Amino acid sequence: MAAESHDPQTEATLSPAAILTRDAIEAREADQLAPYAMRAAASRGRMYAEEPHPYRTDYMRDRDRITHAAAFRKLEYKTQVFVNHEGDYYRTRLTHTLEVSQIARTAARALRLNEDLTEAIALSHDLGHGPFGHKGEFVLRELMEGHGGFEHNAHGLRVVDVLEARYPDWPGLNLSYEVREAFALHSPLDTASLGFTKGRRPLLEAQLVDVCDSLAYLSHDLDDGILSGVLSPEQLCDVEIWRLVWNETVQSQPHLSKRLHVLTTVKRIINIGVTDLITSSLKRLAEADVATPEDVQQHPHLLVALSKDMHRMQRHLSHFLHEHFYNNPRLMKMGGKAKRIISEVFKAYREDPRMLDLEDREWAEAVGLERAICDKVAAMSDREVQEEYDRLFAPFERI
Repeated sequence: MAAESHDPQTEATLSPAAILTRDAIEAREADQLAPYAMRAAASRGRMYAEEPHPYRTDYMRDRDRITHAAAFRKLEYKTQVFVNHEGDYYRTRLTHTLEVSQIARTAARALRLNEDLTEAIALSHDLGHGPFGHKGEFVLRELMEGHGGFEHNAHGLRVVDVLEARYPDWPGLNLSYEVREAFALHSPLDTASLGFTKGRRPLLEAQLVDVCDSLAYLSHDLDDGILSGVLSPEQLCDVEIWRLVWNETVQSQPHLSKRLHVLTTVKRIINIGVTDLITSSLKRLAEADVATPEDVQQHPHLLVALSKDMHRMQRHLSHFLHEHFYNNPRLMKMGGKAKRIISEVFKAYREDPRMLDLEDREWAEAVGLERAICDKVAAMSDREVQEEYDRLFAPFERI
């Protein structure tokens, strides 16, 4: 019988020493991340103690828990700018979130920040949004005046701490302190009772996600605005950054179709913004001479930011989009519908709580009627709240 052959490479791959364990990942973070980056091994932990995972750091577990959460899946049918039924191409809150995560991971890697923490913050940053985007938030804020208020970052923290029910031993997702802190420090509402100190700067990973969020939605709203016909490339030439990149794209690649000119221009605007963010932030970090995450949080200024020129151009773009896109009559009509739908559903529950499911009525006894209704409505997708409106008010709708 022939002797059994051995493949040294296969043996090395399968040997225990070659397995990338949590300890090995944390050791790699200690060796490779910048000194001011947040390390998983230095996390302040979770509200409820858990056994460490053998192959995932705390931030990797946070990321995975977020993507499995019901609130994350519902982002697919929550408005970014256009309501989902307007078309399959337009960004939803979910596709926007994925785009922010991709951009933020690229920048985090370049800056040697913690990519897993960055990704967890990016993937969770919009979990607190209700139906119909910011228009829905304004309505819920009005309805909750005098009842604790509503703000999507604070509500996102409530989602991951309390409302998600996926584990038998604790409420919420039991995320790490650092991911939860990103919600708390970005909210104007008081979160001191939850153990967060106002006045501290967010970690660099959270600062990074905030800027990448703006870069993503401003750039991609250009694409959606043009495709919808609300905006035109020629009209956008009033905006400096669009004009510069559009003209260079058309002149250097005149053979492209107009649609490809648009897509290429949008891609280049994102690339220019991210490149500026990386170089400007590296300069700020060097000048600030910060050596630890604690130094970052005690620093008087944000250290991850665009240059002055890029910030000016992005702000000009934002003002233009608010005037010519977000406040366009076509979108304002949907905003009016959103206000009526959310308001009427909320008020119907409040006027007759018996229309709430038994579980919701029990929750109302624990947290108060208005807060329980807000939790229910904010969790709904655009489609769910429209269907609930029909069930409540359309005379021949099946209930």
